[in-house]
Formats: sequence, C-alpha cells, structure tokens
Amino acid sequence: MQRVIFVNRYFYPDLSATSQILSDLAFYLASIGVDVIVITGRQHYTDAAASLPPRETLRGVQVIRIATTAFGRTHLLGRAFDYMSFYATAFWELIRRIRRRDIVVAKTDPPLMSVVAAFATRLRGARQINWLQDLFPEVALVLEPELLNGTVVRAAQKARDWSLRHAVLNVVLGNLMLKRLRDLGVREDRVVKIPNWADDRAITPVPHERNPLRSEWGLEGKFVVAYSGNLGRAHEFQTIMKAAVLLNGEPEVVFLIIGGGAQLQNVRNFAAIYGLTNIVERPYQARERLALSLGAADVHLITLKPQLEGLIVPSKFYGIAAAQRAIAFIGDAEGEVGALVRQYECGACFQVGDEQGLAQFIRQLAQNRAQAERMGRNARLALEAEWSQEKAFEQWHAALSSLPT
Repeated sequence: MQRVIFVNRYFYPDLSATSQILSDLAFYLASIGVDVIVITGRQHYTDAAASLPPRETLRGVQVIRIATTAFGRTHLLGRAFDYMSFYATAFWELIRRIRRRDIVVAKTDPPLMSVVAAFATRLRGARQINWLQDLFPEVALVLEPELLNGTVVRAAQKARDWSLRHAVLNVVLGNLMLKRLRDLGVREDRVVKIPNWADDRAITPVPHERNPLRSEWGLEGKFVVAYSGNLGRAHEFQTIMKAAVLLNGEPEVVFLIIGGGAQLQNVRNFAAIYGLTNIVERPYQARERLALSLGAADVHLITLKPQLEGLIVPSKFYGIAAAQRAIAFIGDAEGEVGALVRQYECGACFQVGDEQGLAQFIRQLAQNRAQAERMGRNARLALEAEWSQEKAFEQWHAALSSLPT
C-alpha cells in the first residue's frame, strides 16, 4: 500500500467526533506498517485559541498542523475565514508533500475540502478518497438557506460533484447517503459504505453501582436521560425540552446534557424560562471517561432534523450502543438511525414535535428499568455483530488495498 495522507481540521488530542474517528483509523493504519501523514489544524474544536504543536509524530503518525486564522465557530463570518485559510494552507502543504500514487483521504471539515484535494491530487498524480461525513452545500441549504446565494450554491455543487467523480473512491456512512451519490451520477464502483464506529473495546457496559460519575454528578437513584455530544444546528431540541417540561414534576427523572455547541445556550434559555429543575449539564468528557459518561445514563437521546436524512448520519449511535444503553431517536423513523433502532429493537423513534410520546416512553422505562436494560443489550449485540471498530478497520484496509496501483 502506498503512503496515505489524511486531511481534516481536527485530529488527536481533539475530542470532536470527526477527530476521534480519524485518529482511530490513522493510528490503526500506522500500527500495521502503513506510512501515514495527517494534515490538520492547530486548534481544538471547542477552543480556537488553542495552539497545538505544528509538527509531531504520534503513535507512528506524522502530524502536520498548519497555521490558519482562529476566529472560531461562534460567528459564521469568522468560520468562513477559518475555512478559507485552511483551504489555502492545506493546498500548499499537499502540493509540497504529495508523491505520485499517494492516497489522499479528504474529510469534510472544512466543507468542500474534497475540491481542494482534487486540484492537488490532479496536479501531483495522486489518488483521492473522499470520506464523506456529510454533504455540503446541501446541509447548509437546509440549515441556513437565507445566507446562501443561488449562484454560489450551484457553483459549489458543481465543484463538489466534480471532486466526487474525480476520486477513485468515495466513502459514505449509510445507505441513504450512498443513494444520494448514485443519484448525483457517481459511478457505483467508486462508492463504498463504511459506517463510523465506536471503540467497543474501550467503551464497555458499566453498571451504575460501579460508575463513580453517578455519585459525582448527583445522579444516584435517578433515571437518567442523556444527550451526549455536539448540540449542533442539525439537531432538534424543542421536542426534548418540551418532554423535560412534562417530566419536571417527576423527581426520579433527570435530563443529563454532556457536551456543547451552537444550541447549548438555547437549551439553557429554555430551561430558565420554564424553571426546569431536572436538567444537569456537564462539559465534554475526555475520551478515557466515555465508558463512564455514556454509562451514567439509562437511555440516550439522538436527534436529527428529518430534512437532513441522507446528508448526515449521527455517529453518536455507535458509542451509545457500545455502552449498552437504550436509545430514543427524534427524527425520521424511516431514516438511517431510525431504521437501525427499529430493526434491532434497541429503543424507540419519535417524530419531531411528539414530546408527549417521548415523555411517556421515558416514564415507561423509568418504571420498567429491565426493559431499558434489554434494549441496551440489543444495542450492544448489534454493535458487536455489525459495527465493531475491528470490522470498520478491516473494511478500510480492504478498501485502501484494493485501489489500483
């Protein structure tokens, strides 16, 4: 196998989902003797002011952290400047480092990185893989349509589609995303589905009585409903918060919010307006504590706005399944996660706006914890059979090894 160069804004020790997945794969490939380079940024996902070392070797991976602007994720204009500076410096770094027949794997943070990588690989005679965590600009059209100019969107789509066709392989996360690429005219033999994963050897079921976070966070004796991860614009929280209002008078039930993101302040504002006393908030947890933080809950919440199905696949599903916990999914029951929850009987699905149904489901599990535990076991068994980290690594190794030399 030739040298593999990954490009993504975040890498270890950053805690964002794209960073963790990329770090897992890069470290695995290095461990089996592949020459791996990662071109990434110097900031953390949650801290634009951070300044990680520009060069270092981690577990056999050569990490090159390029200089960019650091306005952060708070304002769209600042984020746009960060994206543009990353494009420019990443392109220059690729041109400097790519050798003929290298494999360049472009992720989707920043959006349209595949276009930048396509120009570089074309100039240097390298092979490109697009690792699609989402589809842009379609995601932006759903979330912020008022900010996008029609001409700009069409140009972005045309460039993105060219980069998909240029790649020797496009890795998608689910069946609906795979269908979208085929509808865009990407050749069938240039698309492969490899779902994201969780480290199911590190994230294992932790009984409540052996979980120190239950007492540390004041959760002993409670039925805990958790949302863990990024509270981003792609997710729907009104249904969750209205269910919290309906359950506010039931002291046994607590909602645990772990993480941060664009909608965290909205959640705080909602809780303050309605005087909610059943909300516990905690920051992102170190990866070494994920088994404990995910295991502190009895049921986990996953949300996705229905119009984003096929454009995004929430990867938190796999960590929850590894922790052996039940799932309440708010979104399209026929979508990617909804179909998995129903197929493996590891939780229940609710339409956006069905806070009554969600609240009743939580009450039901709080009164019958054996049912919640059974759903959690189903989730773990499904993960071990279908989405273990080992299986994902095997799929990636097979995909990389099958590329024409």
